[in-house]
Amino acid sequence: MTIRVLLADDQTLVRAGFHVLLERAEDIEVVGEAADGEEAVALTRARRPDVVLMDVRMPGTDGLTATRRILADERMAEVKVIVLTTFDLDQYVFAALHAGASGFLLKDIEPDTLRQAVRTVFAGDALLAPQVTRRLISAFVGRPGQPAFDPDLPGALTDRERQVVSLVAEGLSNQEIGRRLAMSPATAKTHVNRAMTKVGARDRAQLVVFAYRSGLAGAPPGVPPQR
Repeated sequence: MTIRVLLADDQTLVRAGFHVLLERAEDIEVVGEAADGEEAVALTRARRPDVVLMDVRMPGTDGLTATRRILADERMAEVKVIVLTTFDLDQYVFAALHAGASGFLLKDIEPDTLRQAVRTVFAGDALLAPQVTRRLISAFVGRPGQPAFDPDLPGALTDRERQVVSLVAEGLSNQEIGRRLAMSPATAKTHVNRAMTKVGARDRAQLVVFAYRSGLAGAPPGVPPQR
């Protein structure tokens, strides 16, 4: 299956660079380019990409507003948004996480990592750039407007689900969780989905927020550190 990607960035050279890098992969096709958020929303409605790479800082309608509009539209329910950011975290990034963005990438990402990130989000996993994950989530959980989770909910999770949630908070994919816990990726995904349902998390990004707020983030008991 070919993954359809839309690029949204006000810098022509950035879009051109990402376009070239993405289309070097046989399973990825760039179906459009937008120079601002308004155009990104319109093109997403018209071309129905699987994944949108969205810059947050654009003139007119910014990437945050565009992300909210895309994710709030039932006609685009299957679209995933990856926010492009710099290492300096600001209110745009926090708000995009709250709006439901599936991932965050730094603009200086390596080509292979960029392509794999698109595949990861397309497969239904959240992606948080390793360089910013802990800083982003740790800061996010202390800000107003974050998703509200019941403090008693960790007790509703099974021991295995608590382990899985902790590994999700480390940024591990289903495949990586499976290797760590000696289970199949499909089984890992089942545990992740059950945990999300129990805690009321919309997606893996919110599950990470829950893990930090509930104290489940970090290596769970009985799971050896990754080497």
